[in-house]
This record gives sequence, structure tokens and C-alpha cells, in this order.
Amino acid sequence: MKLGLNVVLFVVLFVGTSQIALSQTFVSNSGSPKTSIATMFARDPLTQSVCFKDGGPGAAFQEGQTRNRCSDLNFNSYSPNGFTVGIEGGRHGVIIDLGTPEELKGKYGYSETVGHGQGFASIDVRDGKALILKDYKTGRTQEIRESAELFRAPSDSYSSIPVKLGHVYLMRITDRNDKSFEMVAKLLVVAYTPGESVTVRWQVISEKSETAKL
Repeated sequence: MKLGLNVVLFVVLFVGTSQIALSQTFVSNSGSPKTSIATMFARDPLTQSVCFKDGGPGAAFQEGQTRNRCSDLNFNSYSPNGFTVGIEGGRHGVIIDLGTPEELKGKYGYSETVGHGQGFASIDVRDGKALILKDYKTGRTQEIRESAELFRAPSDSYSSIPVKLGHVYLMRITDRNDKSFEMVAKLLVVAYTPGESVTVRWQVISEKSETAKL
């Protein structure tokens, strides 16, 4: 009887912790902006990429095959130990490394709180410009120096960049088949094991598509 109770408790705890892990990794906020934590694994055919629509794996097993489901950000497949964006058919991507939160604070001169979250949280896009905090007390922002690079016309279909622990990234995806589509997102690398996995805090800053509304 004692063994049975232990087994039941183990199952309950296992299921409970599994559900918590899934909610942290695959479920984004119900409102706007969409944000969550996602871990991508270099050796797993499904979770090498992540989909920002729901925070789930970029690929799926269907009819005995591995097929793309929705891959907004890829780890390691196109560039060893690198991020790649714009890998789906018709998509173009740009991704830039903004540096660490400490470097951003020094570069743009704003004050930070414990945990270095204000700079990352403040990153936004308006009127074709990428912005970051200028004054924490007033909430004023300033243009990010790499803003023009983010909004440039991509020369290739996809863009890759090395993964660095603790760094903040900005990415933008457009679609040559849907000229109205544009998605801009920001990333913070919170954990990284080269050749194995990377965990990011991701947030969709802006997303638009006239085709999706039809």
C-alpha cells in the first residue's frame, strides 16, 4: 500500500512538473505582445526551430516524414552554433546581435534595475525604426544604432549569426509572396550549450499581414 501511494505521488508530481515545463516553453501569453521561453536542441529534428505563433516546435512528424510546421527561428541547422531566420519558402530574414544588456546600458546611457530587464523590455519598433530605452523614469526611448540594418532589404533569403550567451538579438522576417507580411521579434539568450541546445526569451514586437486578415 505504501509503495502504491508513492507511485501515485510520483505520477502526479511528474505530470504536474511536465505541464509547467510545457507551459513555459510552448505557450505564449494570451494577449499582446506574445512572449515565452523556448529551448532549441541541435540533435532533435523537431525542436531545432521554434514557431512564434504558439511557441511550439518548428517541425512535426507527419505521415512518416519530418515536415516543417512553422519555423521562425532555427538553431544550428544552417549555421553551426548559429541562429538562422527566413528559412521558410518565400521568406527573407535579417537578424542582428545587439550585445549584452550591460553593453546596451553603457551604449545608450539608461539606468537599469536589478536583473537587467528594462533595456530588453523597452525594445520596440515604430515607424520603421527600432527603439530602446533612454530614460527609465520618463519612459522616453531612442533609436537603436543598428535600426537601419534591421530594416534594410535582405540580400539573401535567410540570415545567420553566431549564438552568444547573454546577448540580445533583433530579427525581422518578410515574405516575397506576401509583400504586406512583416514580423519583428527580439531574443535574449538565457542558456546555451554549444552543439547541443540554446534557450531564449523571445517576444514578438510587431507582426502584420494583409493576407492573413482575408
